[in-house]
Amino acid sequence: MTSRGGSDVITLSAVLAEAEAVLANGSSAAPLVWPTGFPLLDHTLGGGMRAGELVLLGGPQGLGKTTFALQVLRHTVAHGGRGMLFTFEHDAQVMLERFVALETAEGVEGGGAPLRLVREAMELEDASTSLAQRLAMVPGAPEALASVARYGSRLSLHRSSSRTTTLEEIRSRVLALAGAGDPPLVVVDYLQKVCADDARDEEERVTRVAEGLKDLALEAGVPVFAIVAADLVGIEAGKRLRMQHLRGSSALAYEPDIVLLLNDKYDVVARHHLVYDSGKAERFHDYVVLSVDKNRSGRDKVDLEFLKRFEQGRFERGGEVVSEKLVDPRVYVE
Repeated sequence: MTSRGGSDVITLSAVLAEAEAVLANGSSAAPLVWPTGFPLLDHTLGGGMRAGELVLLGGPQGLGKTTFALQVLRHTVAHGGRGMLFTFEHDAQVMLERFVALETAEGVEGGGAPLRLVREAMELEDASTSLAQRLAMVPGAPEALASVARYGSRLSLHRSSSRTTTLEEIRSRVLALAGAGDPPLVVVDYLQKVCADDARDEEERVTRVAEGLKDLALEAGVPVFAIVAADLVGIEAGKRLRMQHLRGSSALAYEPDIVLLLNDKYDVVARHHLVYDSGKAERFHDYVVLSVDKNRSGRDKVDLEFLKRFEQGRFERGGEVVSEKLVDPRVYVE
């Protein structure tokens, strides 16, 4: 069904008639769904992220927020969809390296080329060799480069700046794509860096940005997937990041439809798992816990775990429900 701007007024009868017309045409009358490519997460979310939803991904620094978002984005464009990435921290060359490394691991459980090798090959100063020739000795890289070339035109990269990239800039870019009949998955990396110079303080700025991104999701009929930073309490070692630890404003709890939180598994399992099985405890360092802390369309308070493959710039897509007891200060104190 088509999206409508926030100022439009329509009767429920007209919505019903529109749904009937869409169904009669052989299409779905439900909002479009963008799968994340992580099957267990998609199952929890009822298929994936929906048109009109604001999805937040929070976590401590260095735990793979950008990595996770890029995998979701890659899944969308590799399967025929369109994506748009507003990146405040990395240039286009770095993104290309990340996507090539990601692609080497697709369909190869536990495999894939180290991101380091892809980066070294692409940074080699040798004008006599093409990119394909430079990557020829990196396992899986030639095929990965061909795959990226096939879907690359469906992924738009915006090199964003905290000084100049405003909500209106993001809105105009997204609406231009959505208006052409090709609604993109929008990724913002990250929310706290979107420019709002006239805000009095960080709380007001983050509130405006969160509200604006939610409005944009509804107006354009797309999911907006925004990475968010944690405050100082949320990044302390041994602490479990919760929604209240997202930096800047309570709007980060109220505005989004879905909130996903990353924690290092070793930091958030209950103490007895560390004390009585030290061998297994060391393996906890290899996993992140992805918690579905909020989900307006389905189940929440669900904890999933995914194996880190950071040397390849990715996570294993096949996850598990966390079986161990996790710390939660709202319930008990270890």
